[in-house]
Amino acid sequence: MNYLTRNAQVVLASQSPRRKQLLEQIGLTPHVVKVDVPEEYNNEPAINYVRRLACDKARAGFKAYITRQSDASLPVIGADTIVVKNGVVLEKPANASDGQTMLLTLSGQSHEVMTAVAVYYNNTLECIHVTTQVTFRDISPQEALRYWHTGEPQDKAGGYGIQGLGAVFVADMTGSYSNVVGLPLFETAELLACMGIEGF
Repeated sequence: MNYLTRNAQVVLASQSPRRKQLLEQIGLTPHVVKVDVPEEYNNEPAINYVRRLACDKARAGFKAYITRQSDASLPVIGADTIVVKNGVVLEKPANASDGQTMLLTLSGQSHEVMTAVAVYYNNTLECIHVTTQVTFRDISPQEALRYWHTGEPQDKAGGYGIQGLGAVFVADMTGSYSNVVGLPLFETAELLACMGIEGF
């Protein structure tokens, strides 16, 4: 792998503070742009869904950035993360009841967290995806409701955040931790390097 130039600039088509922090962790300087991509599940395979959203976000991010900056020279990163249990996509919970139900569905069992990362650069769009298996300990209904009222799960796929209080539910994990947070760092850096982002 070619290591990325420290402080190399990229465009991040996501307002997720977690993704911004993860990119900064590997020495990148992300310029955040807001994109409005409908997250509409079309009863498709989960991996097709998450890859489609990541690609749509990267394209939308490119359009938004060149409109604002008139500069098409930076790579644009789009990403989407979903939680999948027995083939069913669990997205962000709509309310307390939904959040509690999601956690109880995951309680004492394993599920998959899928993140797709798309990069638009030099008129080329490339996409990768990463899957991590996460196993939860048993969670009581009361505990699930208390967790909801902390505010942490309300904007997160699957109704939990592994980087916060939700970590106490995780009994085991196989695969990338940063993928569960929202951006698989190793694979994202590899994708950027393979697309010709300058290394040192």
